[in-house]
Amino acid sequence: MGDGLESLPDDIETLKAALIVARAEAAAARAEQSDNRALIAHLKLQIEKLNRDRHGPRSERTARLLDQLELTLEELESSATEDELTAEMAAAKTTKVASFTRKRPSRQPFPEHLPRERVIVPGPVACACCGGARLSKLGEDITETLEVIPKSWKVIQHVREKFTCRDCEKISQAPAPFHVLARGWAGPSLLAMVLFEKFGQHQPLNRQAERYAKEGVPISLSTLADQVGGCTAALAPLFKRLEAYVLSAERLHGDDTTVPVLAKGKTDTGRIWVYVRDDKPFGGQAPPGAVFYYSRDRAGEHPQAHLANYSGIFQADAYGGYGRLYEPGRNAGPILEAACWVHARRPFFVMADLAENARRKAQGKKPAVISPLALETVRRIDALFEIERGINGETPERRRAVRQELSAPLIADLEAWMREQRAKLSRRNDIAKAMDYMLKRWTAFTRFLEDGRICLSNNAAERGVRGIALGRKSWLFCGSDRGGERAAVMYSLIVTAKMNDVDPQAWLADVLARIAEHPVQRLDELLPWNWRSAIRNVDQAA
Repeated sequence: MGDGLESLPDDIETLKAALIVARAEAAAARAEQSDNRALIAHLKLQIEKLNRDRHGPRSERTARLLDQLELTLEELESSATEDELTAEMAAAKTTKVASFTRKRPSRQPFPEHLPRERVIVPGPVACACCGGARLSKLGEDITETLEVIPKSWKVIQHVREKFTCRDCEKISQAPAPFHVLARGWAGPSLLAMVLFEKFGQHQPLNRQAERYAKEGVPISLSTLADQVGGCTAALAPLFKRLEAYVLSAERLHGDDTTVPVLAKGKTDTGRIWVYVRDDKPFGGQAPPGAVFYYSRDRAGEHPQAHLANYSGIFQADAYGGYGRLYEPGRNAGPILEAACWVHARRPFFVMADLAENARRKAQGKKPAVISPLALETVRRIDALFEIERGINGETPERRRAVRQELSAPLIADLEAWMREQRAKLSRRNDIAKAMDYMLKRWTAFTRFLEDGRICLSNNAAERGVRGIALGRKSWLFCGSDRGGERAAVMYSLIVTAKMNDVDPQAWLADVLARIAEHPVQRLDELLPWNWRSAIRNVDQAA
């Protein structure tokens, strides 16, 4: 069989033209393939998001899967557009190959609140057909492009005129305007940007200083740090009001995460603790809030000090340092432990992860052993979460009634089944350890059956510390214990603003502009949920 070379023309120019056509066809095929991959990634992402909205998080890896799909889509979309342009340039060199054009999803119109700037493209002065000059306007076509104005800097001069009295020669002058900090040189919007970049976007001050210098505004690192410390002190009264509000909740979520802290020649492992108030799952009208604390270690004395005056329901993991909080006879009143079913489910899920095993098998790796007991436990726990999704946001009474009807029989069956299976397992078996974790705390795990305010999971607290976990790779470590304490204060304010759908930077800018002269007895007006209401009322009045 021939290789087809005999059919090629001998003429060099003809061969060049054929090569150009072949390259154009290959570029078009490559662009179409890239477009198909991007489309498949887009559809997968949409399916996962729809499943999440419909069924809720089905596993511990759902959020991570969405992040991975979004990153994959980002790369594939960029590659598809790049290949499309390459195909267009290749097709332009030949008339025999049609250019490939991607079918993009319809774009949403730009928000109406954005200002519009009209750039008039001069129309023709003569008819393109006959050359006549008697033209009349028929209409216009408008093509909109979204543009951004680069960040601009300016210096505001506060001018206070002096006057002298011709009768008594006394000099009169208006008082100096209030500043957030004494001898303040930075405006509230600049301070809010620095704070939000550092604690909300996890950009250390040294990187901010480098960026500002490139924009023509050199500000030293020490000067920025001075402003951060001053603003934290100025906002401390607001943090105290937020702290009092959060710790007055009927139910709290608690969690902690590690933070590296700079030490002599090394970094120590400190802790950031979070306590979250969120009444939405049981139909509560109180706005959500979060308060953070810092400590150098994970000793139990820290949560005991944080919650020394708290009484109510506390949802958290089974950390031993919480133990003394549940002791009867506390001066502040009892704290009822509500265990987290997500924590309990996690080890079973790891031992029953079919998807992970399939990936390992596809990669040629040895798959792990799937435990039938772990798989059955996950199935039973997931049935409880399915019931919870149907009553999320309902009143405590309604939630309790549904749980008594639907969840209580499942819980009774689960306990009997787990105790029966546990008796057959050795003490060192991983399944036995996971079962013991639940059975030893069965009262805390089943307390939700009698109280509609309790959730099955501690996800509210885990969401609170998620930003810190993501930011650790950017800021690497806290510079000192004082730095950890400042971070805890700012995390509290910024996370609470986000929980109330308030832009943290806009809120901080307004609060910093007003707090110096705001009456102390009306400090609650500056809390995020009250600030949002005030802004809405002002907009409606306007």
